[in-house]
Amino acid sequence: MSFREEQFVKGNSKNFTETTGINVDSFNEESLKQLWRDTLNRGMHGICFSMYEDGQEPGDHITREQVERRIKILKPHVKWIRSFSCIEGNEYVSQIAHEQGLKTLVGAWLSDDLEKNEQEIEALIDLGKNGHIDIAAVGNEVLYRNDLTLQQLLDYMKRVKDALPNIPVGYVDAYYEFVVHPELVQNSDVILTNCYPFWEGTPVEYSLGHMNNMYHQGTSVCEGKPVIVTETGWPSRGESLKGAHPSEVNAMKYFIDTQRWSDENNIDVFYFSSFDESWKKGDEGEVGAYWGLWDKHENLKF
Repeated sequence: MSFREEQFVKGNSKNFTETTGINVDSFNEESLKQLWRDTLNRGMHGICFSMYEDGQEPGDHITREQVERRIKILKPHVKWIRSFSCIEGNEYVSQIAHEQGLKTLVGAWLSDDLEKNEQEIEALIDLGKNGHIDIAAVGNEVLYRNDLTLQQLLDYMKRVKDALPNIPVGYVDAYYEFVVHPELVQNSDVILTNCYPFWEGTPVEYSLGHMNNMYHQGTSVCEGKPVIVTETGWPSRGESLKGAHPSEVNAMKYFIDTQRWSDENNIDVFYFSSFDESWKKGDEGEVGAYWGLWDKHENLKF
C-alpha cells in the first residue's frame, strides 16, 4: 500500500530528540534496520532520482524503459520526484512520474557550456508547457561551482518565469548562497536549498541539529517564500570527511532522523538519493557511489 493511503505514526519519542535524533546505542543491528525499513515504508515527501546504472554517466542517452522501471520502484514511498536535467532521457522522469501519480520538481542542468544550457532551458520550458512540471528548478549549484555569473543565472531564471507564469520557479544551491545573494531570493518563487552536514564534516550525532540550522538560515532570508530542502543525505560507505564518517549505521540514523524532523516540523525534504551510482566516484571519490537508499542493483540496502 502506498503511504499516501496510510497515516504517519511518529516514532518512540524516548529514543528521539529534536537536535540529536535517535540514540543508535539503544538499538541492535536488526532493530535499527527494522526502524529504517518502517520509516521508508511510512513514506517521505520526495526523493532525488538517480538516473544511471553501472557503465552509464551524464551525457549518455537513457531509455524510457529504464526510467520507468526505477520510478515504479520509488512510487510506493514518495509523493514527489526530483530530476536534475531535461535532456538525454531525463525528460522521461517528469513525464513518467506524472503518469504514476507523483508530483515533480524538474531541474534544468546548467553549466559553463552555453550551447547545452540552451538545450536544457528549451526542454524545461517545453516540459512545463506540456504539463509535466509542478516546480521548475533553473540550475543546480551553478554558483557553488562558479560555472556562471549571478547575472547569467538570473537571466535564465527570468526567461523561464516569463515562459511558465503558472509554475513556481526557483534555483537550487547550498543554503548559504541565498544568504549572500539576496537577488536569488528576489527572483525565486520558492527557495530550493541543499543542506549537507556530511560535506561540512559534521559528526553524525550533531548532524540533525546542524541541518536544522542550515534550513533556518534559508528561512531567515526567504521573504516569506516557501523553503524546500532539495538535497540532504548520508553515504553508507567511502572516505570520511573530518568528523563525518560514512557507514551503514550512520546512513540509517541520518535517514530516520531526517524523515522524523521533516514530519514533525512540516518541512518538505527531497532525500538524496534513490539508487547508488558508480559514476559519481569520479567527482566525489569512493564515497560518491554510496548515497542511495537502494544499491546500484536496485535492491534496498538494509
